[in-house]
Amino acid sequence: MTSRDITGLLALKDEATAGNYRFSASDTAYRLGFGAIGWPWLLISLWGGTKKSKRELLERIGLAPDALPNLGSWKADTGFLHRIVDAVEEIRPQTMVELGAGASTLVCAKALQANGNGQLFSYDQHEAFVAATAEWVAGEGAKANLRHAPLTAKVEPWPGRWYDLQGLPHTIDLLVIDGPPWAIHPFVRGAAECLFDRLSPGGIVLLDDAARPGERIVARQWRERWPEMDFQRQAGSTKGTLVGRKPPEAEIIPFAKRKPVERAMPPWQRAAAAVLIFAAGWTGHGMVGNTPTPAQAASFIEEADASYATSLARQGMRSQLESTHLDRKEIASATGLDVPELPEEWRLADVQVYPSALGMSVALLLQTDDGEAISLFGTRAETPAEGVPMLEQRDDLSIAFWEEGPNAFALTGQLPPERILALAASLAEQGA
Repeated sequence: MTSRDITGLLALKDEATAGNYRFSASDTAYRLGFGAIGWPWLLISLWGGTKKSKRELLERIGLAPDALPNLGSWKADTGFLHRIVDAVEEIRPQTMVELGAGASTLVCAKALQANGNGQLFSYDQHEAFVAATAEWVAGEGAKANLRHAPLTAKVEPWPGRWYDLQGLPHTIDLLVIDGPPWAIHPFVRGAAECLFDRLSPGGIVLLDDAARPGERIVARQWRERWPEMDFQRQAGSTKGTLVGRKPPEAEIIPFAKRKPVERAMPPWQRAAAAVLIFAAGWTGHGMVGNTPTPAQAASFIEEADASYATSLARQGMRSQLESTHLDRKEIASATGLDVPELPEEWRLADVQVYPSALGMSVALLLQTDDGEAISLFGTRAETPAEGVPMLEQRDDLSIAFWEEGPNAFALTGQLPPERILALAASLAEQGA
């Protein structure tokens, strides 16, 4: 299971996706709908992080250069693994629970070994994989309590099936959630909240794949159902990381006594809405049944599209002089827009501040270090996105947009969707 071995691109087969589990019509509609709207995130997930990030991770926890498998796809990326080590170093947990074993199990175990020697309990639905991972971790000189947890349980009000978790510690200092797979149901990881009662004061929750549409909805539900906890999506991970923190001192209502969030539509209508969102071309909206309407983002996307065309037109006109000096502080002072810091390798071809239908706006025409022409548009607006970019496509244009506080930014170019999302993610991380 090191980089000397070949690891599969696709997730391991589970009985739920191998024909032995009967999906309801609603669950099937959700899987089809979210599988369709989630393809940009699935493309991004193929990238497991830079070689530099992986090398730094291995050095950080004392592992050999080839100790981890090739990351990406169904495996955690280096960004999420770094966030795990960050949390271990911060709170030095005595008990740590991981849902979904793999490369993260070894990273958790080695991080604990270097920071207080806490206990790791790792659960996975694949019995043979659990045994192989236990042998691998032990071979690297680390300790972990790996346990087979078949997906046979049910946690209301969440759909799909949940782990049959046996031998859980009474108190959890750090909870890492990287399973079950979304193919069970896009919202299935929401059931992890049944463990929040066990979180110790100051405990931390880490949810992987937080940029995916399903996990965005889970995060929104958790914020509504657990208002005493703080949930923030953190930059630095290809797939997005949600960090939840339990306050050191707060009265916590037990999970069993919490009321489900009211939904505006019955399950079959919400499932149909998920499919219709894809049919309408709106990638990765927020809550189905509590979803921001396309109109909230439509005008912003139109402005970003027009800004790209205008910037290219200006560049081709002799009578229009380009401004190639970017003063971020001056723009922020005059417009309230905090333009993200640009990579040093990028070239600024033009920057303009002008009025738009949304108010004061800024438009930058840029060229990446690979010579790609893109535009960055920013204004004060509300969109379905948060700190992690979402995607919209217009003919041959890819538009990745995100929010930073009250402002929204969009990166536009004639680029593949996975490329524009990666570039936007790098800018969003700079802004964060």
